[in-house]
Amino acid sequence: MKALLVLDMQNGILEMKDFSEERNKIKNIIKRFKDAKDLVVLTKHIDKDPNSPLAENTEKSDIDKEFAQYADLTITKNTPSAFFGTKLDSILKEKNIDHLYITGFNTEYCCLFTAITAFERGYKVTFIEDATGTVNDDDTYEMKGLDINDFVGCILDWSGIIEVLYYEEFEEQYAASI
Repeated sequence: MKALLVLDMQNGILEMKDFSEERNKIKNIIKRFKDAKDLVVLTKHIDKDPNSPLAENTEKSDIDKEFAQYADLTITKNTPSAFFGTKLDSILKEKNIDHLYITGFNTEYCCLFTAITAFERGYKVTFIEDATGTVNDDDTYEMKGLDINDFVGCILDWSGIIEVLYYEEFEEQYAASI
């Protein structure tokens, strides 16, 4: 069985820049999963630092209302991995989930770490590259021309252990599996 992980669709992240393209893709993917009655898990990253855009007990740390309504389950985490220190693994195993689709924020942190950890725990993992986003850019990493999503997608794809799809490929594959 499959499940969708939607990482950190929180107000504090989504207000940092225009993520309308990513939001639309993620929303459409969620609808596919809901229509198929597959599990949709949202995560919420909480920082203890009161100056963080994801500071605990703030509106900015809340999951965007547009997305919160779709959650079958919400996992609160405080590390990049949705598995570390949470009950996610035991819940997924209890529900006989063996294939996870990864979307959300930030590509090079929570999405990357969660995808790798999921593989290490025995799940088949599909990373939908252009249905992830990041608040960072090439200036953040002092690497002119860096496309963070493409870079992370390439690393995961070249690993040979995590399937990486673009949204259109997901649409074709998912439609064919229903």
